[in-house]
Amino acid sequence: MTNRKGVIAYLLITFGLAWTLWEVVIRLGISAGSVLFQVAMLPGAFAPAIATLVVRKWITREGFADAGLGLNLRKWRYFVVAWLLPLLVVGCIVIAAVLLRLGSPDFSLLRGLSYLSKSLGQAPVHVSSHPWMALAILPSNAILALLATPLLFGEEFGWRGYLQLRLFPDRPIASALATGLIWGVWHYPLLLRGYDFPENRHAALLVFPVTTVFLSIIFGWLQLKTGSVWSAALAHSATNAIGLSLTLLLFAGGANLLLVSYLGILGWIPLAALSMWIVFSGQFKRTNDATA
Repeated sequence: MTNRKGVIAYLLITFGLAWTLWEVVIRLGISAGSVLFQVAMLPGAFAPAIATLVVRKWITREGFADAGLGLNLRKWRYFVVAWLLPLLVVGCIVIAAVLLRLGSPDFSLLRGLSYLSKSLGQAPVHVSSHPWMALAILPSNAILALLATPLLFGEEFGWRGYLQLRLFPDRPIASALATGLIWGVWHYPLLLRGYDFPENRHAALLVFPVTTVFLSIIFGWLQLKTGSVWSAALAHSATNAIGLSLTLLLFAGGANLLLVSYLGILGWIPLAALSMWIVFSGQFKRTNDATA
């Protein structure tokens, strides 16, 4: 009963606070394609963390012993996986897109940079006049993933640090599936405004939650193996800063992003493969070492 009360309170706060804050931003007329929108939506992204703090401290009063707040860098290999996994996923998406003739990646990044510049209302970027740009983007995004990890803690402290632990405590796979679906639906106000898939807003309502289910399995596995919610936050940050950014730069302006984006349908192939390995190899089984 304590879990049920906490879960209900968590969901009410997380959805109510985030959706209210995002609606204010939208009502102000800020375009979803602008940099200002990305900044303005950040307070709403911390709603899961705020909900977790309120629930754990004042509603259920269970404390934070199992929230995974420590870094536990003894498990550094899993942190490396969390950081660099998006590179493997992007590679699989590129190969699948070419083989299935769903898109042709532009490794000069000129097309993608021009597309993103126009969507942000800026003058087109010419890579030919800045030959260092394409080479600098990958390491820059990798560093950005590390620096932005505290921002993604706002979500992961809630989704992985509370909800995924509490929904079905004795059935981690079911809990990951349910959390992934809920997490995907939580993004609906942003998706309907064209935040990730501006040309396929309604189809994104079906595609995005499938992706978040796979990510919930992977992020939950990383947290279990490290005992740290920071590994999930790093994986989430790397997904955005490396995976999503690279697929946009490689394919934007030349393919349907609903298919070739990191969060799109082709991304399901590598993400589903890893998720199936995690599930069917028994990786969700707790061990004394993992939970210490």
